[in-house]
Amino acid sequence: MNLRKVAILTLVVLLPLSLCAQKRKKRVLKKEPVIEVPQEDPRITNMREMTQQIIIIDSVVTDKEHFLTVFRLSSETGTLTTCQEFFGKSVEGYLFRNEMGNKIYFSLPDDSLRQQLYTSDKLGNEWSQAVPLQGISEGISEASFPFMLTDGVTFYFAGKGEESIGGYDIFLTRYDSRSNRFLKPENIGMPFNSEANDYMFAIDETNRIGYFVSDRRQPEDKVCVYVFIPADSRKTYDSSVYTEQQISDFANITSIADTWGDGKEREKALARMSSMNGKSNVSVDSPRRHTGANPVFVVSDALTYSDASDFRSPKAASLYKQLISARKLQQDLEDRLGKSRDYYAKADSAERQALRQDMLRSEEELQRLNTRVKTLEKQIRNEEVKVIN
Repeated sequence: MNLRKVAILTLVVLLPLSLCAQKRKKRVLKKEPVIEVPQEDPRITNMREMTQQIIIIDSVVTDKEHFLTVFRLSSETGTLTTCQEFFGKSVEGYLFRNEMGNKIYFSLPDDSLRQQLYTSDKLGNEWSQAVPLQGISEGISEASFPFMLTDGVTFYFAGKGEESIGGYDIFLTRYDSRSNRFLKPENIGMPFNSEANDYMFAIDETNRIGYFVSDRRQPEDKVCVYVFIPADSRKTYDSSVYTEQQISDFANITSIADTWGDGKEREKALARMSSMNGKSNVSVDSPRRHTGANPVFVVSDALTYSDASDFRSPKAASLYKQLISARKLQQDLEDRLGKSRDYYAKADSAERQALRQDMLRSEEELQRLNTRVKTLEKQIRNEEVKVIN
């Protein structure tokens, strides 16, 4: 056999083996399809990490068209109403009138039917021509739900656009009297804002009670009005103390009860709210919210009770009566301690010695009562949830 024949036979044997090897190699190197995981908007991630610590003392689910009936504002705060109520004609929008009654901020639809903000001053018995608010349009295409603090500088409103993370978001700006313009608005973040619609932020500085509205987790025709204690300064949740999930729950307002802490500040706020019943500076031509003699009890974000007869669970109703008694003892003891502290400042050394012991005993008793109240609230909530779910 010559060399040519040997070469041909070798090629015949090796070529199929080479082709098979290439096929196997191709199968090994075949790439799997890449599944893209949706990435969260980094603004939402950052906003969640910077969630503000606040105490939400109450939440009330109400009709979307009548949410203002839940608000209770003192006369020193100003007045909230609808544009239809104020101007006496069928027009969409909301209006804030300052405590002096000589300046209004309001929203009206523009030519594209988007809500925009305007202001007007009272001159004699007439209102000046409406002027658009200057300086707030950067990144905001639609704005409504105005509210000005009593300083005449700090202004809150709700806006839509590239600066919002949902529909309406709540924004804060300040008026610059030198330029007659508002500064660039800032998104006030979570828990006030969400990927839903959040709006109508208002603060009663006299009574230290704040309100805002959200349609998160609500049917189309309902909203939830959250009532909170305004903070003197912004404080966020420490990631070394709270888990990522806990901070996320605070941001989403998963449970308002988780914001109460030891409950003392909430109880004081509820007392302030109780003294405000029937003293609303909100002008709306619709039914008022029912308020009972007892402080409201929050079963969930969507459910509040004000009487033992409201409970479906007999055990929860019985515990609620115990809670009312414990709260009364708590309040009486706090009042007595307050009087003792006042007298202590004026007492002589012998009287102070006697008062000191009595005050220490009272403070220990108050601490036990606070624990008792907190335990009862938890037991009541658990018993009622068992029945209604």
